[in-house]
Amino acid sequence: MSTRFRDRSAASTAGDAVVVTGASSGLGRECALELEDRGFEVLAGVRRAEDGEKLVAESLHGRLRYAIVDVTDDASVEACARLVEADYGGLRGLVNNAGIAVSAPLECVDSETMRRQLDTNVVGQLAMIRAHLPLLRRTRGRIVNITSGLGKVAIPYLGAYAAAQFAKEAMSDALRRELATSGVRVSVVQPGAILTPIWGKLSDTAADALRAAPPGVAEIYQASFAAFVEANAGQAMASRTTPEQFARAVARALTDPAPSTRYRVGADSRNMSMFARIMPDRLLDRLFSGIGPRAEEWERVPRAGSVAQR
Repeated sequence: MSTRFRDRSAASTAGDAVVVTGASSGLGRECALELEDRGFEVLAGVRRAEDGEKLVAESLHGRLRYAIVDVTDDASVEACARLVEADYGGLRGLVNNAGIAVSAPLECVDSETMRRQLDTNVVGQLAMIRAHLPLLRRTRGRIVNITSGLGKVAIPYLGAYAAAQFAKEAMSDALRRELATSGVRVSVVQPGAILTPIWGKLSDTAADALRAAPPGVAEIYQASFAAFVEANAGQAMASRTTPEQFARAVARALTDPAPSTRYRVGADSRNMSMFARIMPDRLLDRLFSGIGPRAEEWERVPRAGSVAQR
């Protein structure tokens, strides 16, 4: 996949350059604009040229450029690293924000969908890290991996997404320890529920998952899953956590003299972390017990999803 830039004439010193993936919209967009406003030379990774052009037009200081980057395509990732090397010579920070969120009962998540979730949120992030680490070592730069409160506690109907976030948390911990003597710092930013376009896409993936479910299975989950999707959207709309707060946390991870291993953004993210630390599994099970199907719904379709039906 090709990688294109706008305004190739303005090169930066290695100490100022930051790559932000998933910058087309939502948290990635806000992060790219915030970092540019703080004086960084920002390379925003987007999937479509029109998104990049719009982002460049919104920037205030002429220090933001874009590249077409697909984190699930190794050739695209490596092309991005080569262009960063050619134009910047090094890298101050890599912000791994690109990701998708699959919301569905795990029984309804087919293998292709699960692979796409993990490939985008975990495997693709590691590909970006591998490709850009030589540049980060030159400047003793920083890696900022974006997860969420669901990287600590898995809730019903977001199991696929939580699995990816748990994996990204583990990858960040291992990487931080492996790179401890290299000078490259690794931090995680965990935003809670924030109203961004990613939540608007959940209903589409949810409907696709139920349509693809084995005969009889969708009926078991239909009512409780619909209620969950509606409640989830309501929580995001009611959240007082803002994209600006998230962007400021990323900036701190890139600039704090002694960066924290984790920056939690929003009350729900902090609560999830606290739950994971102090609450036993059975108590957490009870806390989330009202989300899934009721007992009578399992009884009504006792043979749904049998091997013979699949």
